[in-house]
Amino acid sequence: MFEFETLATERLLLRKLDPETFQYLYSHYDDEALMAFLGISEREKLEKEKEKYRNGLHTFNKSYLYFQLIDKMTSEIIGWCGYHTWYLDHNRAEIGYGLFEEHYKQKGLMTEAMQSILDYGFTMMKLNRVEAFIGTDNNASIALAKKFGFVYEGKLREHYAVKEVMEDSLVFGLLQREYLSKA
Repeated sequence: MFEFETLATERLLLRKLDPETFQYLYSHYDDEALMAFLGISEREKLEKEKEKYRNGLHTFNKSYLYFQLIDKMTSEIIGWCGYHTWYLDHNRAEIGYGLFEEHYKQKGLMTEAMQSILDYGFTMMKLNRVEAFIGTDNNASIALAKKFGFVYEGKLREHYAVKEVMEDSLVFGLLQREYLSKA
């Protein structure tokens, strides 16, 4: 039986998902079990996840590692937080996060999760740098990054597409020594 690494915070369980986890899941779980495990209720979303898997989640110099956010009280998967575009050779990764339902927002859950995820990144993954690319209008995400000491480094013009519209990203960075000096 596959053992899932889990971190715990006051209100959340953080279940680690990495390329090896997905190899196991896609080899041993049927569609129904995959949907339940991933917290997906629509087949279309499952097909997108399967496509990502088929196209390769890990390359020779890049990987990812993220955690499902699970509400301890309900056992419901409420979001995710973790690292993508993890450059193994350069000890840096981009952090991403999200909550699935509006009613989970503005309750400090992502702050709670981010503390553990940043600790994990800088200690277990040995990251030197964590980057956050944030939409210019995403004030909650900007405030979250600043809360953890991320430094604004500039703007990337037309950096990503949202519904086929190109949008800018604000670049924030946090170095291991900056984070650990505040811990």
